[in-house]
Amino acid sequence: MTDTDIVPVILSGGTGSRLWPLSRETNPKQFWPLVTERTMVQETAHRASGPGFAPPIVVVGEVHRFLVAEQLREAGIRNPTIALEPQARNSAPAIATAALLVAEKNSDAVLWIMAADAAIQDHAALHKALGLAAAAARTGRIVTFGMKPDRAHTGFGYIEMGAGIDEVPGVHEVARFTEKPDAATAAKLAADGRHLWNSGMFVATAATLLQELTHYAPEVVAAVRQAIATSRRDLDFIRLGEEAFGTAPSISIDYAVMERTRHAAVVPADLGWSDVGSWDALWEALPKDAHGNVLHGPVEALDTENCLVRSEGMLTATIGLKDVVLVVTDDAVLAMPRDRAQDVKKIVEGLRAKGNKLATEHRRMYRPWGHYEGMIQGNRFQVKQIVVKPGGKLSLQKHHHRAEHWVVVSGTARVQRDDESILLSENQSVYLPLGCTHRMENPGMIPLVLIEVQVGSYLGEDDIVRFEDTYGRS
Repeated sequence: MTDTDIVPVILSGGTGSRLWPLSRETNPKQFWPLVTERTMVQETAHRASGPGFAPPIVVVGEVHRFLVAEQLREAGIRNPTIALEPQARNSAPAIATAALLVAEKNSDAVLWIMAADAAIQDHAALHKALGLAAAAARTGRIVTFGMKPDRAHTGFGYIEMGAGIDEVPGVHEVARFTEKPDAATAAKLAADGRHLWNSGMFVATAATLLQELTHYAPEVVAAVRQAIATSRRDLDFIRLGEEAFGTAPSISIDYAVMERTRHAAVVPADLGWSDVGSWDALWEALPKDAHGNVLHGPVEALDTENCLVRSEGMLTATIGLKDVVLVVTDDAVLAMPRDRAQDVKKIVEGLRAKGNKLATEHRRMYRPWGHYEGMIQGNRFQVKQIVVKPGGKLSLQKHHHRAEHWVVVSGTARVQRDDESILLSENQSVYLPLGCTHRMENPGMIPLVLIEVQVGSYLGEDDIVRFEDTYGRS
């Protein structure tokens, strides 16, 4: 890292509930390939990689730590700093965390703060705007990117441009912020030529951020400073102190600083930006076929117009649909008019209120060693597919209420069963009686795929007693 390198800060704390049933708490939208073949967090990291950029700082919830680390590794992003939030406290504490970590080495370094789940089409225009923002940031400004509106939109906040800044032509003072407006107000703001959509990206030096946060939200800085002081290293992660971080107010950077500071500035830009905040927004952001459709997966569409149809595996056919969203996963289906996309959150809230796990969990669950996926569940039994990446190792554990049978489909498994060590290859199996101590690892060079059959009186994931774990789980 040089003194002029920009430090990317990626905030990855959202759950993306309006993109249910694809996006859920256990695997939210930033970890899905929605716009390109890369996931959203991978795309975000790639925009800020290469010459002129330091390795990124990623602030993420603890539950997603291995998911984000693996996706960054797959994308070739080296040496990221991954800070784990013990609980979600909104963007101001997350940004304070990054600013304090950077300030330990260089308080004059410029931070580029961005959400992990936005789409940008014009990267050349983005980097031109970033150059202007960085120049303004070095004069003590906190700069946001304002997107030129192409229509009235009630889902975004608006920024009114003020006078131009003489030191950095192309950058303006911020006259005022307007929260998400009603339809009539949005129409006026989008048409007057002075208002821009608030993208939620910010550029500032660590020193300026900490100065303004300390002035306007001192309790945020105090809590985060103590959380860093009581943090600990855990593998490749920084675990922020749980007790201290929990005392930080849950507040956005907009409310905490941007709407109050005298140093706010904005770069007007036209980047092909989308927050991909809903299925309708995703339809707008993606290329369409001759009939205005966005089709993903095994889809057959007949007399279908202006629809988004996405299937994660099951053949999905539509006839005569117009302006509809249809999303099919392996355990849920969503169908609605496109103009009701904002109401998906109400479905999720209703499911959560009923205690339905499909509101928050997928059948496929990711773990630091790989993933597992539920296939069949019945009375006193269930069947799962387990995939262990090369070198992956499950914890040494036992179960009080179930026995297990493992059948290797491909790859090689080394199994510890009490005092035995058993090496299994394709088509071989092992039985693990109730109460035995066991673990499995993949010593090979290819993924290990196996089928697990569980039989017992209770099959919940909390029926695990761990004795030893490579990844520090209890």
